Amino acid sequence: MSLFSIFNIAGSSMAAQSQRLNVVASNLANADSVTSSTGEAYRARQVVFKTIDVDTTTAKGVKVAGVVHDPSPMKVTYDPKHPMADEKGYVTSPNVNAIDEMVNMMSASRSYQNSVDMMNTTKTLLQKTLSIGQ
Repeated sequence: MSLFSIFNIAGSSMAAQSQRLNVVASNLANADSVTSSTGEAYRARQVVFKTIDVDTTTAKGVKVAGVVHDPSPMKVTYDPKHPMADEKGYVTSPNVNAIDEMVNMMSASRSYQNSVDMMNTTKTLLQKTLSIGQ
């Protein structure tokens, strides 16, 4: 694996983690919304990653394979006076767990920062390698 493959690997990681951060932001923004654009309660989303080849060697990167709905059950509360209550008086709320989303956000931001640090370290090593020949 060449040093230049590191840039491709880190770049793919940064793009994937950036999308993960966007999904987390969307989940947190809709954590208290009882309706979405479809008229139903918002369902949390999760990012699914997939490994990819970044060059002809064994170097692997990552990309987002898709964004799926979280299968965990929706929150249901009894509030017959709520305008969105069903005929039995229950209101369906999003299945967003704010603590889990904050953990996802911290994990994604640290992964992103690690990729940035990896790129900067590689750049420094390449610059030092070039300066040896001078």
